Amino acid sequence: MRPRLSVPVCTAAFIAAASIAFAQPPRRSAPESRAREGGPNVLLIMADDLNNDFGTYGHPLVKTPNLDRLAARGVRFDRAYNQFPLCSPSRVSLLTGRRPDTTRIYELQTDFRTILPDVVTLPQMFKRNGYIAARVGKIYHYGNPGDIGTSGLDDPASWDAVVNPRGIDKDEEGKLTNFTPDRGLGSALAYYASPAPDEEHTDGKVATETIALLEKNKDRPFFIGAGFYRPHCPFIAPKKYFDLYPIDRIRAPMPSPDSAALVPPAAWFTTPPNWGISELAQRESIRAYYASISFLDANVGRVLDALDRLQLADRTIVIFLGDHGYQLGEQGQWMKQTLFERSARAPLIMAGPGVSAGRSSTRLVEFLDIYPTVADLAHLSAPPGFQGRSLTPLLKDPKKTWDHPALTQVRRGGRENGFMGYSVRTEKWRYTEWDDGKRGAELYDEVGDPDELHNLAADPTHKKTVAEMQRVLRQVSRK
Repeated sequence: MRPRLSVPVCTAAFIAAASIAFAQPPRRSAPESRAREGGPNVLLIMADDLNNDFGTYGHPLVKTPNLDRLAARGVRFDRAYNQFPLCSPSRVSLLTGRRPDTTRIYELQTDFRTILPDVVTLPQMFKRNGYIAARVGKIYHYGNPGDIGTSGLDDPASWDAVVNPRGIDKDEEGKLTNFTPDRGLGSALAYYASPAPDEEHTDGKVATETIALLEKNKDRPFFIGAGFYRPHCPFIAPKKYFDLYPIDRIRAPMPSPDSAALVPPAAWFTTPPNWGISELAQRESIRAYYASISFLDANVGRVLDALDRLQLADRTIVIFLGDHGYQLGEQGQWMKQTLFERSARAPLIMAGPGVSAGRSSTRLVEFLDIYPTVADLAHLSAPPGFQGRSLTPLLKDPKKTWDHPALTQVRRGGRENGFMGYSVRTEKWRYTEWDDGKRGAELYDEVGDPDELHNLAADPTHKKTVAEMQRVLRQVSRK
């Protein structure tokens, strides 16, 4: 099914094999359109709930040949951090270039336009500069899987055209093996090895419709967002991707009760640890997550192939990222909404004009930095108010001196009685405070203890380090 023009209306998108809505392209002055004709295109590829467990990041098991070749074309950021490890807060932050305490999006229900009605989003900036701005799938927040086939919490002002695919995976939800049936499907450890071919799944349709947009707009400047739904749970992927990972090769993280005793209760999202599921269920969940990553990779590969076939690769900035990290049983924690490294860190790869090829950077960067970076690469002036910094110096020289800590936050409880946790990451340390320290603090040596098993916040020998990290946290959080 292909996009078609229609009068813009604020109604829910109809659900079919693909649910599609188009806004009428805004009138642009001829000089404005001409000014952008020589600029690079932008392809923003977003994965849902993807951590760094894949090939180019050094994972020994997970197979991602297409993401690996994208990294070979550009710069892989080894330490990129999201601002809030939950879908809507993270996505709104990176697409507006503002921290969550500015957007005030801390959950999955609020439309950011009710708080920041006039903010210019990243795709909207390109739209205003003569680009066609279009998306397929999940760029802003969708309930996954509940909102698949609709526009979810989309932002109509950001786009000229949108496509909302719906695949066979929605019809296969009744066939899931669900280890946590008391949880909603969007937060359940559940999987299904589907017999259906790639192209019939929602992510297969995301790839197909993205390719169609590339073909349609290859001769004009574009900003296209391709929002994939995997590896978000429930873990539904074609069976051939499960076959890549024999269960006897999958290991569950070892429990560490002694270290857990030193961690403030507010730090935990998964309670009881592992939600009480068996070790075998943990391994099967990890296997299904890995299968979903390889399925995602195959669909990204189809889009990259189309870029090459259409001779767009050399004039298109490609940004690939996961919206936040994801835990797979480390210290009994699953999914996101923690302030441990596995939740705060996420993949970020950039390629295209103005970007070095085949390089990696270990410098600390934030998702906030994506907005000003893409504006720089496209030679556009970003509107005022963004809170990140351009990464273009690192895209030219990934080893350049760069001393900018990364800040991640998460909320515990609801709007009325909730409190925040804030975590600041430097080259060596991660320091976290819950409710301004009233509900506990954490300090981890990320060089000597990358698994964060030893909370040093109460260790008197690290008193000076705690004081310095408190200063850094206050400084960064005020920016």
